Amino acid sequence: MKSAEKTNDDRLAVGDNAPAFDMPTNSGGNASLSSLAGKNIVLYFYPKDDTPGCTVEAKDFRDNIKEFDKADTVIIGVSKDSIKSHEKFVEKYCLPFALASSENTSTLEDYGVWKEKFNYGKSYLGIERTTFLIDKKGIIRQIWRKVKVDGHVAAVLEAAKGLK
Repeated sequence: MKSAEKTNDDRLAVGDNAPAFDMPTNSGGNASLSSLAGKNIVLYFYPKDDTPGCTVEAKDFRDNIKEFDKADTVIIGVSKDSIKSHEKFVEKYCLPFALASSENTSTLEDYGVWKEKFNYGKSYLGIERTTFLIDKKGIIRQIWRKVKVDGHVAAVLEAAKGLK
C-alpha cells in the first residue's frame, strides 16, 4: 500500500480536518460542524438507541457532562435511529446532550463508521462504535475506533481536558 493511500479503517486520521456534518437532532434543531465552531466536540457514533452497550455509553457521557462543560466540550451522539427514537432515548435516560440522526448514512460514511459487520454468520451494514474528538478549529485530535464502553468516557474526558 502506498503511504498516500488510506484504507476504509483509517480514511480519517488525527490532524485531519473533520468532515462537515449537518444532522437533525432530538431537540428539533440541527447539529453541524460550522454551528459548533469555537467549541471542542465529542462526536460519538453508536449502533442503536436503548440497547445495552449504547445505553451505558450514553449514561457515562451524561454522568460526566459537567466535566465536559468545564473543558468547553460539546457532546453529540450519532446513530442511524430516527429523531423519534432519539427523543424517547433522551427522555428515558435524561440525556443532557444532543443525539443526531444520520438516517441516510452520509455522515456515517464520511466518518468511516458505516461498516460491514458479522453476527451469527450473517453480514450486514452497521455502525462501528467510534468516537472523534474535534478541536475548536475543526481538527480531529483523537480517534477511538471499535470502542469498548467500559472506561471509554473517562479516556475521552482526559483527552478533552488536554485541548486548549
